[in-house]
Amino acid sequence: MAVSAPTLSFSASLRRRHVCARVRVATGVLAGISIAWFAMALPATSSAGTSADAGTGTGARTGAGIGVEPTPIVRVSTGLLAGVTRRGVDRFLGIPYAAPPIGPDRWRSPQPPASWSGTRSADHFGASCWQAVTPQGFGPWTHEYVVQGPVSEDCLFLNVWTPARRGARLPVLFWIHGGGFTQGSGSVPIYDGSALASRGIVVVTVNYRLGALGFLAYPALTHEAHGAPPGNYGLQDLIAALRWLHRNVQAFGGDPAAITLAGQSAGAVAVHDLIASPLASGLFARAIAESGLPNVAPAVSLAQAERAGEAFARSRGVTSLEALRALTPAQLMAGPARSAPPFAPIEDGVLLPKSPETAGIASPLNDTPILIGMNADEDSAFSTAFGTASQTALQTLLRQTYGALAPLFAKLYPASTDAGRARAVRQILRDRGLASLYSWARRRLSQSRRPAYGYLYEHIEPGPQSARYRVFHSSEIPYIFGTLGAAPERGFTDRDRRVAREMSNRWVSFIETGDPNAPGLPRWPPMRAGDPRIMQLGDAPHPRPLLPARKLRAVREFLAKGRKPGLF
Repeated sequence: MAVSAPTLSFSASLRRRHVCARVRVATGVLAGISIAWFAMALPATSSAGTSADAGTGTGARTGAGIGVEPTPIVRVSTGLLAGVTRRGVDRFLGIPYAAPPIGPDRWRSPQPPASWSGTRSADHFGASCWQAVTPQGFGPWTHEYVVQGPVSEDCLFLNVWTPARRGARLPVLFWIHGGGFTQGSGSVPIYDGSALASRGIVVVTVNYRLGALGFLAYPALTHEAHGAPPGNYGLQDLIAALRWLHRNVQAFGGDPAAITLAGQSAGAVAVHDLIASPLASGLFARAIAESGLPNVAPAVSLAQAERAGEAFARSRGVTSLEALRALTPAQLMAGPARSAPPFAPIEDGVLLPKSPETAGIASPLNDTPILIGMNADEDSAFSTAFGTASQTALQTLLRQTYGALAPLFAKLYPASTDAGRARAVRQILRDRGLASLYSWARRRLSQSRRPAYGYLYEHIEPGPQSARYRVFHSSEIPYIFGTLGAAPERGFTDRDRRVAREMSNRWVSFIETGDPNAPGLPRWPPMRAGDPRIMQLGDAPHPRPLLPARKLRAVREFLAKGRKPGLF
């Protein structure tokens, strides 16, 4: 059945304290971990890492012949998997890391996956989690940025790309997709891990429950949790997937002690939440947060979320948990987006005792090196002010952003022509994000002993609307993943391919060592409390001040008054 195109309102949702895409849903099918399984200590590495079937990270191979790629076989804790080899990279797709969260397991902690007999084919993606789909794309996000294929409640799958010729103990990238906690999938084309895996790392992408199915809170759910997290099912899924990796990643040549937790947008918010979570302690060694800070979606209290959940149930015509579980996903998601609360992580008291903003930026449990930053024009698809030449719009933006200090900041963005006002609006929106990054860095540097590397990405991706959207939200991803080929119609040039090589080099170096500096590239300094420098990435990479001195002084005055700038 057709699904109507979503109207994305990311910016407005962020201001409502949650990253959320406004969508309309028509149909689909979606599906949690027993308390004992979820809370248990990490098991010892399974025999998958050393068995004859799995090898020592190289895997068995069958069906070899002239001109034919042999089928890679690995053993994981639930059985044998048969993948596909392409251009020197083994891919294992659609691997269940938890049982389908359907029926009575809807809104429960993820359950352990079932074992299977024989060899399971892992040559295609599993279904994406339930959401609206627009395969052609929308706004600046063309087809390669969005979900393709079916959606279902049975969606807790992950995907692994690993070098076909591999030794043991390769570093691992664990990628969390964005989408406002309502959209996205590990199978989105720009997340294909082949190019990164060919560089000598293991790449993992993951699906996690979204929207009401992933983040509903409800008093009856809290009552039946019995000590497990009473909500945050999407975050519980991510922790379950990380635990699955610790048991099984050696079968793919990966090192469970060298996992980099990474995500973009809502995925970056999830990274910050897992840094703050005691249940994620010891599950990753490094972190990457692209275009997402804790204040993008600050977690509300359990009580607030429960009240919103009760209102949501009433809007669906039901007043009990049993009746909610009896609704189809389409019935849960039907109706205008304004009738639903902005589903996102909450302070549940167990998985997330406090939000990162409240608990502190650097958790002592998960204090790791972090690479963090933003794109030059994050707001281009979200803000109605972006690029406007209106004097009224410029003054309104200053007032909404800086309140009583708007006159001070207006002096920093003088503009007397239409072109000048359009540039000023773009720069205010960009600097607002950089001020948010500075606010985060100031707290982080006072709490952590581990390095933080900040960046501003400023390369414009070619395409039919590049002049309108410029360096839009998410546009760095195909360069990092080396997936420009997912949209050849964009007309990429040698310049784009050079940027992609440099971005991939930086990210792979960080995944391997916790330091993004790579041979032959300008030095990227870590952020320092007295000298908050970042790296400008893209066409002419170079270190730069996070903000010019005059703007930084104004931002410090703004922060001293207890105000908080936002990334969006």
